[in-house]
Amino acid sequence: MKIKTRRYYLYYSARVLFFLVRLIPLRISQTIAVFLGKAAFRLVRKYRGITIANLDAVFSSDHKSNLRIAERVFENIARTGAEWIKLSSLDPKRIDDLVTEFQGAEYLDDTLSEGKGAIVLGFHFGNWELLGLYLRQKGYEGNAVVRRIYFHKYDELLMQMRRRFGVEGIYRDEFPKKILRLLKKGGTLGILADQDVDSVDGIFVDFFGRPAYTPTAPVKLAMAAKTKIIPAFVIRKPDNTYRIVLEKPIDPSSGDSTRQEDVKRYTRLWTAVLEEYVKRYPEQWVWLHSRWKTKEAAG
Repeated sequence: MKIKTRRYYLYYSARVLFFLVRLIPLRISQTIAVFLGKAAFRLVRKYRGITIANLDAVFSSDHKSNLRIAERVFENIARTGAEWIKLSSLDPKRIDDLVTEFQGAEYLDDTLSEGKGAIVLGFHFGNWELLGLYLRQKGYEGNAVVRRIYFHKYDELLMQMRRRFGVEGIYRDEFPKKILRLLKKGGTLGILADQDVDSVDGIFVDFFGRPAYTPTAPVKLAMAAKTKIIPAFVIRKPDNTYRIVLEKPIDPSSGDSTRQEDVKRYTRLWTAVLEEYVKRYPEQWVWLHSRWKTKEAAG
């Protein structure tokens, strides 16, 4: 099957899946998703292997426990997908059915009161897509940096779903003027920066004791806009609702984006915050990504 034909086949299959999930109550779709996640853990060998290898490298003392965490990672991703599909058919105001706690709003309010916008730094954690949707529904003006999907039909579908909640995506290749204009107008910018993406500017900082190639965009943008970075987490609770936590702001505004030492210092700070949350909730981070794939050059 040609690549283009396969992409269309998968796209229309996804549309059928979306239709079916929308017919099912949220709680039932979450339960079904758990079984699908368990099945994916057993069938998708490549990503199961990456997940287990990453966990063993970080939590080396208990392989059996790591296997259980790995399975729960797949379950969480499946539930996240089901919730995301379900949200596409719900009244945006019903996001409160999923997000039942919001902590740290004062950090965002105080930062925005300075008139220089705010960078809300999210991660592939819990149900990360809820972060921007929730903030927008609570009246925070802003957009999110998104990756342009290789197949335009997928891209249009995701962008359409975000727009239902008032979130406009800014593509990475639209950096940085559009983003700086947004921040200067006092808006919020959502950005994910916890993956090894060799096509973006990055720097090596330690993550769980190993050098990890980490995007510099959050820090450099904060320096350019003279604003702060607010690490944010969407944490799944035992009842499958969520708690959104905004952490204490990191302020790189006095740093110099041309000085590698400054960029590295502030990138380390937010990476350390992420590491603490991953330790606390290991099953909620996307371990199936090859986080340490890029190697630091010798010397």
